[in-house]
Amino acid sequence: MTPTMTFRRATNLTTTTLTACVVAGLALGVLTNLLQGWLPWPWSQLANSGGVWSAFAFVTGAVLAHRIRSLRSLAAAGALTEIGLVVGYYGYAEVGRGGMGSLVFPLVWLVMACIAGPVFGVAGAWWRRSPLRWQRVAGLGALGGLFGSECLHAWLTLGYTGQAVATGSVACALPLLLAGTWRERGLSVAAAFLASPLAYAAVYGLLDKISA
Repeated sequence: MTPTMTFRRATNLTTTTLTACVVAGLALGVLTNLLQGWLPWPWSQLANSGGVWSAFAFVTGAVLAHRIRSLRSLAAAGALTEIGLVVGYYGYAEVGRGGMGSLVFPLVWLVMACIAGPVFGVAGAWWRRSPLRWQRVAGLGALGGLFGSECLHAWLTLGYTGQAVATGSVACALPLLLAGTWRERGLSVAAAFLASPLAYAAVYGLLDKISA
């Protein structure tokens, strides 16, 4: 049996794991809402970030990688975590901050959670568990690229230099810190650099159309 076949061997989500993903997502959603008021600028804006939410899906995939072999189950775990984040964030906004406003953006972020959650759940598992270098590099590149897209949004759209520097620093630091070898660090940073404008165009292009 090849290493790749071993990695893909099915081990499904249990009810306990499923519940833990949802509960963790809800708690982290509330926390990210609170952190917007607790952290100093520009780091406070990281809490109001789709990149941070997707990073939690990445962590979910990484944590479960050794227990769950099925990529489909890992994708589901990432989705459940990120959906919980959206619900927790906007639920606290409604109860604790006097209202979340229009339902449009919560619904948009829920749709995005159903896309980004599975992608980054698998990306986290690839980084943590895959025997294939290209999968480990792709996982870290996707994560770094998402924060790179936040950097581009802060710089090009909002004109927030401090926030752009903060998110750009995270985009570079994550592949450098998490990759296992210097070669993988270089490849992961390059992948993040390439992924950043693609994620920026996809995510913020959609949000701009909705806002218009």
